[in-house]
Amino acid sequence: MGIEDKKKKKKMIKPGSRPKNAGKTLKRIFLYMSAYRFRLGLVLVGIAISSLAQIAGTAYLKTVVDDYLAPLLKEYDSSLFQGFVKTLFIMAGIYLAGILSTYIYSRIMLSISTGTLYRLRTDLFKKMESLPVKYFDTHPHGDVMSRYTNDTDTIRELFSNTVANFIASAISVTGVFIMMLYLSWQLTILVILMVILMVFIIKNIGKRSGSRFKAQQKYLGEVNGYIEEMFEGQRVVKVFCHEEESKEQFREMNDKLCEAATSANASASVLMPIMGNLSYTLYAITAIFGGILSLGGYLTIGAVVAFLQYTRNFSMPITQMSQQFNSILAALAGAERIFDMIDEEPEVDDGYVTLIYAKENSDGTLSEATGKTGIWAWKHPHQDGTITYTRVKGEVEFDNVTFGYVPEKTVLNGVSLYAKVGQKIAFVGSTGAGKTTITNLINRFYDVPDGKIRYDGININKIKKDDLRRSLAMVLQDSHLFTGTVLENIRYGRPDATDEEVKAAAKLANAHSFIKHLPKGYDTLLTADGANLSQGQRQLLTIARAAVADPPVLILDEATSSIDTRTEALIEKGMDGLMEGRTVFVIAHRLSTVRNSHAIMVLENGQIIERGNHESLISQKGKYYQLYTGMFELS
Repeated sequence: MGIEDKKKKKKMIKPGSRPKNAGKTLKRIFLYMSAYRFRLGLVLVGIAISSLAQIAGTAYLKTVVDDYLAPLLKEYDSSLFQGFVKTLFIMAGIYLAGILSTYIYSRIMLSISTGTLYRLRTDLFKKMESLPVKYFDTHPHGDVMSRYTNDTDTIRELFSNTVANFIASAISVTGVFIMMLYLSWQLTILVILMVILMVFIIKNIGKRSGSRFKAQQKYLGEVNGYIEEMFEGQRVVKVFCHEEESKEQFREMNDKLCEAATSANASASVLMPIMGNLSYTLYAITAIFGGILSLGGYLTIGAVVAFLQYTRNFSMPITQMSQQFNSILAALAGAERIFDMIDEEPEVDDGYVTLIYAKENSDGTLSEATGKTGIWAWKHPHQDGTITYTRVKGEVEFDNVTFGYVPEKTVLNGVSLYAKVGQKIAFVGSTGAGKTTITNLINRFYDVPDGKIRYDGININKIKKDDLRRSLAMVLQDSHLFTGTVLENIRYGRPDATDEEVKAAAKLANAHSFIKHLPKGYDTLLTADGANLSQGQRQLLTIARAAVADPPVLILDEATSSIDTRTEALIEKGMDGLMEGRTVFVIAHRLSTVRNSHAIMVLENGQIIERGNHESLISQKGKYYQLYTGMFELS
């Protein structure tokens, strides 16, 4: 993570911030559950049966005490005893129905939560694949990953337990309140006063918990991002002996997370003991006043016993709801981060020129072909309804292009260049001069605000991005291999390539010789970004991947930087074969790799300060001459 990225991240994290719109977020969460309406209906029925069974079972306590126990204590009567046993069996049946109902709706809710999370992760991944490169350049990877793991886990907890328990608690509170009113309105008023106190405490503690849970989730994403960064750069850390610095920085970030998590969970944890003690206090006060009312003849002993049990049943759901409220806040904090990513603007593609297979007519014109012909063309529809077909050659032109990643700082300033078919154009210059930016603009990873870029005479803004990128192949400085076989990794450049075409591309990139010595040759499984290969071998595979794509334009961004001089010499002929008839853009720090370029562009501060072939630039004795002779070093 660069210094600028860290500054942006610090600005993004606001520990005191609260969810922007909790109601809207909760509504969106339940929209994801709407596909399971029937099952949700069954869950609601099950919750109702479970909650009402508990209320009904408790109601029988008054009958048991007043109609059976009290008379039996005075005088034994076999008919009363039989009624007493029968009533106990009825109570047991009611409670058993409630237990069975709880088990059924819990299982159904589990399937709903699994399916809902599946849909949520699918939408999240679809959105990630549609986001522009700019998003991933400005968001730490670990923070993005945290949305798939930690944030979705809080929502899983919401679906699996919190929602059902919250509804069950709400039904219990409502039903118990009605029964308490039925038994004694005087004692009910007493309970309501205590509940008002409980709600006041919940509201104030919950208000602080919301912002703290939000901060916890954000700090967790920051820590995950740092861990991923350190994991990927562990070799560099060890080479430069930065273990202590890394640990110290992690300690600082972890302290922030610990402080936020402690603060959030302390607010959540304190609710349970407070509510528990208040409920015990309520129980004791209710027992005292119930006894007084019973002595005064206003209540029976059975009514007092039932009411006391209802008091427990009334305060317990409120306590549970207070805990569930914190789970809801944690889930809303996680869901808001997920929906923030889902709501990100996708990569805009307003192009309408497409890449097609074409066939050449007898008069020399092109028309669209139904199958693979080996001839590519740009299909260009016009406003008057006509369509023109332009053969794909690979001519690229920059016309006074000015660009900056942020508005206040430009990276390229009025860059103009022209690459003809089959030409090899090289860019050299110091780091930050704008070399890689030029290739990013050719791919339309970013769009230019000023100036134009034309591809075969067509403004690239008119070409659909997928079609534009299909006509290009890039070999990046950082090779990336996917989990799969060697064959599959090379074929990634063109999924419909045959095994023979893959092997031909590997030979062209000089990768075939080492591949055939692998344990299973082209069927060797690569994992962990090709950790079982050397850096040079991984780079050769990425070159082979570009070769199998067979594009008219090839971009080599430090493609041979990880290859030793001997290997570079071996693949030079193969690269020449690969580049033959293609327009090639080369970014290189190793100046020996650009000597045979048709044109070399020397960039400095976003401008082309020199251009020409190797011999002409050497004769000018300018910046290129200084770089080539070692008077200045490329950084």
